[in-house]
Amino acid sequence: MSQIHFVGAGQMAEAIIRAALSRQAVLASQITLADIDESRIATLRDRYQLTSALNDSEALAAADYIVIGVRPQDDIDGVARHICQHASPQATVISIIAGVTLERLSAQFGATRPIVRTIPNTLTDTGFGYSGVVFNAHVKPEPLMPFLESFGKVMLLEERLIDIFTGFAVAGVNYVYYFIESLTDAGVLSGLSRPQASKVVWENLIGGVEMLKTSGLHPRQLMDINNSPAGVGINGLYELNNSDFAAGLQRSVMTAVRRTTELSGSKPA
Repeated sequence: MSQIHFVGAGQMAEAIIRAALSRQAVLASQITLADIDESRIATLRDRYQLTSALNDSEALAAADYIVIGVRPQDDIDGVARHICQHASPQATVISIIAGVTLERLSAQFGATRPIVRTIPNTLTDTGFGYSGVVFNAHVKPEPLMPFLESFGKVMLLEERLIDIFTGFAVAGVNYVYYFIESLTDAGVLSGLSRPQASKVVWENLIGGVEMLKTSGLHPRQLMDINNSPAGVGINGLYELNNSDFAAGLQRSVMTAVRRTTELSGSKPA
């Protein structure tokens, strides 16, 4: 039974723990925590009934997987030295730290240590959304995948794409929320109540995705099917085409990608 030790018990670490437990990918007895805030550790232990009594050094020695969720501006070198002092050389390090490359992680944790770099999505509780994942050559993916897949779908990437993935995929749900809010407001503006408009928007969103999946058609093909000549729908699309909607969305994504690469110190692929 694999032991998973979390170094850093912030919001994303908690989301991963919650999802992994709810999908029974791990047991509460398999999870241990370390954080500079002792009250945070106590809160999560109580909230998720984590039963291990191991201290930090003992937990590191017992860990098969070590999830590192400290902030990029923290003393990552010091964290790495502490982990290497106590952890097994075979323990896999799973970094959820944005902007810290495999090359840097290998320099800190050892050239032969299994290392995973992952950018989790923020839809962990739903089972939807992709986490971007990069393995080094020493990782054994098979036993690790059930844990990674417990907090979202997994998209294996070349590391050169990880910053682009962060700006596009992980930040991308923001655009979905914004679209839903805006379209719902349009329904209210037109005369529907907000509960009525919300229900319509949610069902259209879910139904539209299902139509794309089941039909295998391009979105443009489905729009052609959905719109009769000079009809209601095509008149609405005409006005939307005049609004700079598509280009504005694309500029937003490119700005998010650019900011991600700035934070990581890398350049876009």
